[in-house]
Amino acid sequence: MLGRLGLGVRRRAALAWADGRAALGSVSALDVWGLRRQPDNEPVHLDVPRDSALRSRPYLVVHHRHGFTAGPPEAVVRSGVPVVRLERALVDAWPLLPPADRSAPVIRAVNDRFTTPGRVEAALAAAPKLGGRAQLRTLLDRLADGCRSPLEIWGHDHVFTGPGLPPFHRQVRIVVGRRTMYLDVYAERERVDFELDGTTSHGDRRQREIDLRRDALLATAGILVVRFAHHRLVYETDAVRHEVRAILASRRAPG
Repeated sequence: MLGRLGLGVRRRAALAWADGRAALGSVSALDVWGLRRQPDNEPVHLDVPRDSALRSRPYLVVHHRHGFTAGPPEAVVRSGVPVVRLERALVDAWPLLPPADRSAPVIRAVNDRFTTPGRVEAALAAAPKLGGRAQLRTLLDRLADGCRSPLEIWGHDHVFTGPGLPPFHRQVRIVVGRRTMYLDVYAERERVDFELDGTTSHGDRRQREIDLRRDALLATAGILVVRFAHHRLVYETDAVRHEVRAILASRRAPG
């Protein structure tokens, strides 16, 4: 019967059936948190106490959790329904999502300041048998290092790492005049900002003008801006790394 209901109605029906003993969890909770829309054909996920007699059924997955209660601190009310805390939802949803879709909710949650890598790491510590645990931990490490997009993570792992490269700082806050800017990958000694331009910025004339004005303003502060397009970073990695070394070496040269 649940399969004949729309997802929103199905959620309310599942919560009513649980009679106050459950909260939306995993991918269902991520939808309510606004981090990933749950398709209508996915089951509703509920978290309940371990000793609960509630059981899964078609279009409904029940997760029994030790020490769980459908209220603070384990759950909160959001958009009028009880949901597990965001960090728990991110961790529990990780192995259920296709590998290509796993990172986006975590990255967005950190970028939007809903949570921090450390808080998600604490939730991960409580799930030692989680599928894909090592990959999630690596992502959290990269976010803690300052990476804020899949492209920046790629750059961290494949471009801005290796012999002859200095330690870089990521998402560095710089104030020039009345404007505050964040530098993607910053070599402090050489005063070089490497900007990683994603595919969405390619061909956008308005964005190009904004970038040129920004780069000119940073130049007044003695900071050289070097931009690498997505295609070059991914498909010309060795060449980009060689250029990075050469640019940094030229900035260190006397005179």
